[in-house]
Amino acid sequence: MLHWGPGLGDELPTEDVFVPAVPPSSIDVPLRLSLLPSLAEGWTGRPSLSAGEVRLIGAHSPDDNTVLVRHASADATQEVTTELELSPEGVLRVRHRVTNRGAGELPLPGLDILLPIPDEASELLDFTGLWSHERRPQRAPLRHGVWSRESRHGRPGHDDAFLMAAGEPGFGFRDGRVWAVHLAWSGDKRIWAERSALGYGVLGAGELLSPGEIRLAPGESYETPWLVAVFSDAGLDGLSDRLHPWIRAHSPARLPRPVVLNTWEAVYFDHDLGVLSDLADAAASVGVERFVLDDGWFAGRRDDRRALGDWYVDSSVWPEGLHPLIARVEKAGMDFGLWVEPEMISPDSELAAAHPDWILDGGAGPTWRRQRVLDLTKAHDHLLDRLSALLTEYPIAYLKWDHNRDLLTPHSGRQTRALYRLLTALRARFPHVEIESCASGGARVDLGILELVDRFWTSDTNDPLDRQSIQRWTGVLIPPEYLGGHLGAATAHVTGRTSALGLRLATALFGSAGIEWDLTAAGASEREQIAAWIAEHKRLRPLLHSGRVVRADSPDPAHLLHGVVAQDRGHAVFALVTLGTPRAALPPPIRLPGLDPDRRYRIRPIGVPPRTLQDAPPRWLAAGSATLTGRVLAEVGLPAPLLTPEQALLLEVSRH
Repeated sequence: MLHWGPGLGDELPTEDVFVPAVPPSSIDVPLRLSLLPSLAEGWTGRPSLSAGEVRLIGAHSPDDNTVLVRHASADATQEVTTELELSPEGVLRVRHRVTNRGAGELPLPGLDILLPIPDEASELLDFTGLWSHERRPQRAPLRHGVWSRESRHGRPGHDDAFLMAAGEPGFGFRDGRVWAVHLAWSGDKRIWAERSALGYGVLGAGELLSPGEIRLAPGESYETPWLVAVFSDAGLDGLSDRLHPWIRAHSPARLPRPVVLNTWEAVYFDHDLGVLSDLADAAASVGVERFVLDDGWFAGRRDDRRALGDWYVDSSVWPEGLHPLIARVEKAGMDFGLWVEPEMISPDSELAAAHPDWILDGGAGPTWRRQRVLDLTKAHDHLLDRLSALLTEYPIAYLKWDHNRDLLTPHSGRQTRALYRLLTALRARFPHVEIESCASGGARVDLGILELVDRFWTSDTNDPLDRQSIQRWTGVLIPPEYLGGHLGAATAHVTGRTSALGLRLATALFGSAGIEWDLTAAGASEREQIAAWIAEHKRLRPLLHSGRVVRADSPDPAHLLHGVVAQDRGHAVFALVTLGTPRAALPPPIRLPGLDPDRRYRIRPIGVPPRTLQDAPPRWLAAGSATLTGRVLAEVGLPAPLLTPEQALLLEVSRH
């Protein structure tokens, strides 16, 4: 492995140029990092193949963007093919395929992917978190040794490392060279960085396998998840500039993304046709396009203690089925969505009584949210038939697919692969149905499942202060149109914090927008502002869901600035958000990144005016707009109004 990073042009010197020196007290040949480094070649760092040794036997390129490299063990019983694929956007994907060429069974304890990083990549960024507080960034220097993050949740988890980036010290959103990797896998995994005293640094990742989990019969193969790798010479935004276009081409979202109302925080388990019909009418009156009925619709489900697995409409609550509600929803001009949690089962359910052997690991270990895990390798046909029956009987356009607990079991990879098979089969039967990946909020946000779903529920919190950070960091990898962000009630369900309507609206504007609020309890003025916000979102939706995401590095942590700039740089929307009390009486200027430096732009405020505390506003804002070049806006910026804490100013920028 010679290089992964900036483009080198068309001419590459002969390979001999790159052969390193031989240091004292080392192997007597130059140490060179390979695709499958091992002890046999002198690599004493974490290996790629954790059992056995292989040697190169050939390589070829089936097309201009792909290289296949073949390795085999000395006795030819084990063959490993490494596939490297470089997209036009500059996204590198790598995976291994191991094949048992012998006559006996081949156990596979681990097969990971390593990529080299240079010496200057000496600062690490990855993520941690917890329920409703996902993707909290953490930074540390990369010293000699291994920094490893391992997930054993049976899903990526709320503390998922998500994206591991190594960069020049101090790299930010707009500056610095950065190398980053993500494992496109929805199950247990490990992702790590290592700096060896031997002189090499690597980023690596792979599925976390339990002993005996993968045993290959003669002729059988195992394929690792894809490692997705990206280089940027323009900070974290440069990673997004490669990843977002690639994701949009590789797993395109269905556009336009409809504005959603989800019923959970409006009614919880209290399902009543009259109440929900009034809520549907209120949703339609403000411009909602999709009405999603959350948990509580199926047989015996009056709380979260029972009935998971019994996917039949509860006749005691819905004597005519869901038809009357759906008719009301469709008459109001909206389509209908439904919440399901197919991967779980309640011990108190008819399904558990009928098929106790379908409970994963026999129900060992503690329950979680009073539920257990349904073994998808056994229940696949039942779930496919039951979900198909619902989607056939009712005109359901959207499934909110939830996953509310860790698996807490070894060998969880088979459950992930079974989930992929189930989703693939369901989408083949019902290609018009959109699916949202929800995992008690944002515990399963990855590029593996994105090939099979249309939207992520980014987090269970609708508190706009928490959401500003969660959406900011999730958006480094995932484009905004895939990320559900909803307007909640004034007092957030999760945090109990009360927020201004303007901040809540501005936060939910960016992304796949929706509402999680009992609109029948909202005042007339609030409903008017919500209707205006939805109209504004629909007007800006083509920009928000196709443009370049940009984020500024602010010298004051109380201020966040982010935006979306059209691909031709003729139109943009930015949000200036105050998270807390600024450091100084006069805040830093509003510097707008990503615009054409030589074009002139008109900047004007939109949306709900934020609360300020100032004797006089900046003159440009008092005048209602300003016109400046992109270069001046990026380098000098505009004087900022004195926003009070927890406020947001929205700015629309148009070519003048």
